[in-house]
Amino acid sequence: MLLESEKIDLGTPLVNFKLPGIDGQTYTPESFKNYEALVVVVSCNHCPYAVASWPILITLQKQFQDKGVRFVAINPNDGVRYPDDAFEKMAPYAETIGLNFPYLRDETQQVARDLRAQCTPDIYVYNNRRKLYYHGRINDNWQHPEKVTQENLKDAISRLVNNEPAPERQYPSMGCSIKWK
Repeated sequence: MLLESEKIDLGTPLVNFKLPGIDGQTYTPESFKNYEALVVVVSCNHCPYAVASWPILITLQKQFQDKGVRFVAINPNDGVRYPDDAFEKMAPYAETIGLNFPYLRDETQQVARDLRAQCTPDIYVYNNRRKLYYHGRINDNWQHPEKVTQENLKDAISRLVNNEPAPERQYPSMGCSIKWK
């Protein structure tokens, strides 16, 4: 089912979490303390919207890594009813797409609930104080990258690293509903 992300007030603090990554490490917000910005992407392996977003997110991580920006993806989907999203499928998928940032498993779905995530992808950009700066879509045309006229996520990250105010207009992200247990 297609859903849009919920409107969340800018300045909302990053929720606490402790999640396993596909690399065998456990991650918390403290794991990213040395980054000026943290982009949290609630995503998965199987949703067409999420699948279309991975190459863009990978490119943005490359573009902004030298500016103190770190991406992290969190997969909360029910891996029993949706086996493509099970933890054991995440590492092979990440390798296939050349993922260049941590990919974490939210088995209990509590972090996704705490974030008030609705869809995959659901994107949150936090400043160096880990307050919400941007919560919205990647761009204005997920199906036809050649027709994109607004790169909303890239613009928001650029504004953040240049110490500019958050974009006034933040369009919701949209994608498949999170597969709740």
